[in-house]
Amino acid sequence: MTGTAVPSEVFASLARTRPTLAGTAALRAALHARRMLLVKSLLVRVEQQSRLLPAAVRRRFEEDWALLVRAEQTDPLAARDVLDYPLTGAWLVEALATPAGAAFDRHLAHLGGVALAAAVRAGREVGGTLPVPSGTLALPGLGVLRCPSGSVRLSAGAGLVHIRDAEGHSGVVLQSPVARPVVGAPRGIGSGPGWSALRTLPGSVVILDDLDPYRVPPLGIGPRALRAAERPDCPRRLWVRRWGEARELLAAVDPGRAAEPGTVLRAVVPLATAVPRGAAPVGATLRAAPGAALSQLPAQAWELAETLVHETHHTKLAVLDELVPLCRRGGPATHRVGWRHDPRPVPAVLQGAYAHLALTDLWWRVRNEPAAPAAWRSRADERFAGFREDVGQALSLLRESDELTTAGREFVHEMGRHHAGLGVPTHCGL
Repeated sequence: MTGTAVPSEVFASLARTRPTLAGTAALRAALHARRMLLVKSLLVRVEQQSRLLPAAVRRRFEEDWALLVRAEQTDPLAARDVLDYPLTGAWLVEALATPAGAAFDRHLAHLGGVALAAAVRAGREVGGTLPVPSGTLALPGLGVLRCPSGSVRLSAGAGLVHIRDAEGHSGVVLQSPVARPVVGAPRGIGSGPGWSALRTLPGSVVILDDLDPYRVPPLGIGPRALRAAERPDCPRRLWVRRWGEARELLAAVDPGRAAEPGTVLRAVVPLATAVPRGAAPVGATLRAAPGAALSQLPAQAWELAETLVHETHHTKLAVLDELVPLCRRGGPATHRVGWRHDPRPVPAVLQGAYAHLALTDLWWRVRNEPAAPAAWRSRADERFAGFREDVGQALSLLRESDELTTAGREFVHEMGRHHAGLGVPTHCGL
């Protein structure tokens, strides 16, 4: 028993990395609870530090908050969808970590775009003027409007929302309410000068997000400090093609995993810079933004398929660990693992072992699926053997660690049981 709200059977299925409806539902509920805690933390901070905020900033925050509340009252699911969007979490964490001052004030201004996106999604009428001090109005999950004047005018009528730059430089007309993405449907939301719409990747509800201002941390990703790909430089057609190929490969051997981008992942964030010849593409999941896979564009479809599975499981464990702490933070021990050159602390060892266990499971199914595409089968033995060995070594380290909680030990035990079973020939539908 985990001693938490997560049923034991769901906890065990998550440890085995296998997709289940119950596991996905538990993770979504946990993510939303965490997200609401962050939202309330921001509200409390603003109230406590009210005297430190300029009057205009405080007034704008109150108006934006009121719009968000009205949107939630109109359509709770629409508002939840915006608040639970991965990069809304990145904004909240960044804002809460920023000291009082001009930078914090700029982060607060982003609430206007969050609230407006929720209102448009919910079909709530809007009006008045919205300051946009950054010159860019970002509506999470929908798109971005350039606002050279620093503010926009809002109006609504006949099921449409008009958002216009205050000096007429740009504008967009959006249908309201905006429905949730539908699998396979084109998603180019709104039109107008200065407007850039986000789009879903084919056959899914996953958004290719090359616009959100919070999609990559200020210092970039990884040792090379990779930045986000900007819209003009993002090879969208290549992403679309590679995405379709990767999903076909996954569907051929593991339909459950093929469905997880869309149930667990909600966004793919392209990273700038081409992958060096012979190198693996860089992928990452921000703990502040679970549900978004940050990735360079892989050269091969199987590499993107691996990235999607890998980052999906970073998201799963990041969300689960918020609900059921698996490790004690701040332990001094570091360990060498097969997938990294640098020593890793125990929480990172667990994260990596979990993601690589999912890849071990994937390649085991490729080896045991006669109908697997040739692109998979040609490298299945090597990939499976390498991942299985690396995960086995990491699990041995974790079993000996005193930094795991009771739930963490249970989780690692169940991971070990699944890992052991992957070496045994059996029916891959199990």
